[in-house]
Amino acid sequence: MNGTPPDFTPHGKHLIAGDWVTGDATFQSEPAHGPAHAFSIGTPDLVNRACEAAEDAFWTYGYTTREARAGFLDRIADEIEARAEAITLIGAQESGLPEARLQGERGRTTGQLRLFASHIRAGDYLDRRHDAALPDRAPLPRPDLKMIQRPIGPVAVFGASNFPLAFSTAGGDTAAALAAGCPVVVKGHSAHPGTGEIVAEAVHAAIVACGLHPGVFSLIQGGKRDVGTALVQHPRIKAVGFTGSLAGGRALFDLCAARPEPIPFFGELGSVNPMFLLPNALSRRGADIGAGWAGSLTMGAGQFCTNPGIAVVPLGSDGDAFVAAAASALEGQSAQTMLTDGIAEAFRKGKSRFDTRNAVRPVLTKDSEGRRALPNLYETDADTYLSDAALGEEVFGPLGLVVRVDGPGAMADLARGFHGQLTATLHMDDADMEAARALMPILERMAGRVLVNGFPTGVEVADSMVHGGPYPASTNFGATSVGTLSIRRFLRPVCYQNIPDAFMADL
Repeated sequence: MNGTPPDFTPHGKHLIAGDWVTGDATFQSEPAHGPAHAFSIGTPDLVNRACEAAEDAFWTYGYTTREARAGFLDRIADEIEARAEAITLIGAQESGLPEARLQGERGRTTGQLRLFASHIRAGDYLDRRHDAALPDRAPLPRPDLKMIQRPIGPVAVFGASNFPLAFSTAGGDTAAALAAGCPVVVKGHSAHPGTGEIVAEAVHAAIVACGLHPGVFSLIQGGKRDVGTALVQHPRIKAVGFTGSLAGGRALFDLCAARPEPIPFFGELGSVNPMFLLPNALSRRGADIGAGWAGSLTMGAGQFCTNPGIAVVPLGSDGDAFVAAAASALEGQSAQTMLTDGIAEAFRKGKSRFDTRNAVRPVLTKDSEGRRALPNLYETDADTYLSDAALGEEVFGPLGLVVRVDGPGAMADLARGFHGQLTATLHMDDADMEAARALMPILERMAGRVLVNGFPTGVEVADSMVHGGPYPASTNFGATSVGTLSIRRFLRPVCYQNIPDAFMADL
């Protein structure tokens, strides 16, 4: 960064319907480097205040014009960019992520907001349908029927640990809900509370500039499980957006289902994102694929939900060359800082699952210390993988597993044994087309996104993107948390029968 560093010292307060408030207790942030700061701990009472304000705001915000909401999203993006240096500085301190990564993530966040603004201006997301009246139809006339998607009400969003910007305070879930016309209550992640605070200031500034009800957005920092529980069970909340662990997400999902009024829980929970290397591609460019896999596997210290943790590779010398190339590329990787102490500890525990299994061969093992992670690579056979469920559990960090199979037929059998995934990848050449056609129905049933000759790290924000998949990749296989289709999660269809056009003009 150039010039004088910005003033980024956080005040540590919650934003509740336009007011910055403190609680009775505080927690200390745990930055990767730089000073720690005190932040107020969230409480169920703050949750109640934020949710009631969100409900009050819905009666105006839910009925604003598309242009008004689009202008609001654009203004949030502008306000975030106005705070760019402060966000990068404290974000890097809290997360340990490089400045360039945070700058790119900020651009993704603001670009997403502006894309959603453009999308709702066009109005296609409303899925308008009209069956004109048939008064002379026999034996019974048909009424005039119009259908349109309408906002559902206040939405709860949980900040993600691995994306301080793109999947947190004003990230994809928040942007989608606001685009739909739904007020948002965010539970900030304790891994990056200062970053969340600055982004919340940007959202608040946009609310003031646009003259909106202050209950449109609230941020509750920190808090124990009672805060998350109170949020998903609050009767004013009508849906939840979540990106995080399988255990945490499943617990919240169950709470949503157990409510007197069950609500949808849109959770993106985890994935091992298998790659399948077909014989001709492996023979011609296996070493290049191996080196590319190593780069994808270690990107961001392996802390991406699309991290391709498993490579399915045929037995034989070509497969051996692939493994050797991947190991060589990983050997040269330096230690990287992980997002939190807890994530680093979970990575070490995940690695220990592989170290203690006799049927898993270590190819490259390195011990990690503190928040600094080094890459690891293991190899096993298909029978072992299918008989040991723990090998298919996500290890959040730079760890890869090669599963060796005896040809394309065995590869298809193995593929049927995978649980739901965010992504599945085929590495293939033209000569592999027959084998690829046999695998494709299995992969598309398995995953929300199927790639050919690429690596899944990096999720484009676009109309066609699907970032979701069958459970346990996500809790709703019909939804996506990335792309313009994500707005539809927070809408529901309403049919208007014989309603005058004047009522429909501004929808």
